[in-house]
Amino acid sequence: SDSTLARIIHAVEQAQSSRAPTQRFVDRFAAIYTPAVFILAVAVALLAPWITDLTWMQAVYKALVLLVIACPCALVISTPVTVVSGLAAGARRGILIKGGVYLEDARKIKAVALDKTGTITEGKPKLVAFEPVDTGLDQRVLEGLAKSLAGRSDHPVSKAIAEGLSTADQEVGEFQAVAGRGVQGVIGNHSYALANHRWIEERGQCSAELEARLATHEEAGRTVTLLANSERVMAICAVADTIKPSSAQAVADLKSLGVTPVMLTGDNIATARTVGSQAGIAEVRGNLLPEDKLQAIGELQQRLGITAMTGDGINDAPALAKADIGFAMGAAGTHTAMEAADVVVMNDDLRRLPETIRLSKRTHAVLWQNICLALGIKLVFLVLAIFDNASMWMAVFADMGASLLVVFNGLRLLGKQSSK
Repeated sequence: SDSTLARIIHAVEQAQSSRAPTQRFVDRFAAIYTPAVFILAVAVALLAPWITDLTWMQAVYKALVLLVIACPCALVISTPVTVVSGLAAGARRGILIKGGVYLEDARKIKAVALDKTGTITEGKPKLVAFEPVDTGLDQRVLEGLAKSLAGRSDHPVSKAIAEGLSTADQEVGEFQAVAGRGVQGVIGNHSYALANHRWIEERGQCSAELEARLATHEEAGRTVTLLANSERVMAICAVADTIKPSSAQAVADLKSLGVTPVMLTGDNIATARTVGSQAGIAEVRGNLLPEDKLQAIGELQQRLGITAMTGDGINDAPALAKADIGFAMGAAGTHTAMEAADVVVMNDDLRRLPETIRLSKRTHAVLWQNICLALGIKLVFLVLAIFDNASMWMAVFADMGASLLVVFNGLRLLGKQSSK
């Protein structure tokens, strides 16, 4: 039930539950168009012999020709075929779109908010430094405390700390993960916390000397986590994460499409700026809690318009739900993030975002091509029928021929898509 195939099946099942705007428009149009055409055909059959020189048989024949020509099959089938083709084209590329409405609306995106860890970066950070703050403390003891706390968290930074320390861990009681701040627990009747910079400041445990040491790591683009007891900071854990090779290209593609990229991260602002500059993102916001990301999405929506959010963690779920379109990194992402998102990128390649926007533009163009094709063919044959130049075989061609044309045109979306 958690396989890639199962996720694809679930996405396809959900696809038609949220109809694309164009599809809703066609459904409403057909609801008026169909009875109007039927009434017209009945009127021709009943009134033509009275007001023209047609016989009853000729009038009925003309009414049937009109009815077949005007049948809305091609019009109604044009949109779902195109939408499902677009959804399937995305799924082939590892982009699971949860409905036609998101497929069509992606072309309108004006801003994309990007989480850092696991989205722009590899999400596989490594511990690069462990420094006791007080040289009088036994480093092996401090490493054991840090590993005990980090080993019980599923956050990428905690995992990196736990994997980077070789000491044996200890039993942790009253363990608690504090969203956007860190973890805490009781070891040997003493309370300890593995906290980010912001939480240490909130606890009132920062000093000028400590700030200077942290700044050195943060300017190097490292994420700093601190081991502290109830009284003071005991050790510094510096974790480094590398940017994905595809991130800079993805950001450049987004800019070329007229989309503004913005980084939102819980990391310190210095690290965020370093990673942002490597990825080519000018607007960077750091030290954000989940509620701060939520507020940032609202501000971007008011300032720039339709905004997408991209993330992979539980902390990103509220912002993913708030955004007009949420993109979750599916390979490394949490189930919470994938449930909250509207689009799941299965291979965690950020270049799938601009690809989704391009697919959305192609789908929208094909949708309107099909609508114009279906109505245009019928209009031509209706005019011929009015002037007695249309027969039943021409009516059948207008109906079935138009239906086949819109189906084949919609299936073009399944063809190979250029990277530009």
